[in-house]
Amino acid sequence: MTPLPPWRQRAAQYLLSLLRWLEKFRYLKFGIVGASGTVVNLAVLYLGHEYIFYTIESAYKKPYFSLALAISLATVNNFTWNRLWTWSDRVKAEPEARTEATRNSLVHEFGQYAAASGFGSALQYGLTLLLSGSMDYRLANIIAIVIASVSNFLANDRWTFRRR
Repeated sequence: MTPLPPWRQRAAQYLLSLLRWLEKFRYLKFGIVGASGTVVNLAVLYLGHEYIFYTIESAYKKPYFSLALAISLATVNNFTWNRLWTWSDRVKAEPEARTEATRNSLVHEFGQYAAASGFGSALQYGLTLLLSGSMDYRLANIIAIVIASVSNFLANDRWTFRRR
């Protein structure tokens, strides 16, 4: 097997670096969507913990119910924006022939997204509760979100919005 000419090697290296850059761009978009989900998460967590579930949660001093609600609403927010923006190229690449199946497909896709994000959500929930014993629950939640985001990206990139 003969080695590639230098110009082809440079072209292949350029193509590989371009592909790496594009993957970073997708992760950047995922991060921006995640930031919006973090705002939703923190707002719902605060409102739930301080007002909506105050009588239930004040005895425990841990945000059990409001954290579950915050994670759920942030998951819906993130699914919507990730589908419309982060992985829009993969979603639009699907065949357009589905009319009635589109609604079922969307529900199925959300189910996959929720399942793929399930590990990250469980990790976020557990870490927030664990860390909130030694720091403010909002700071604990932000730390947990950052840690869980990597697994969420990988699971959704490889499964929910995989290349078809």
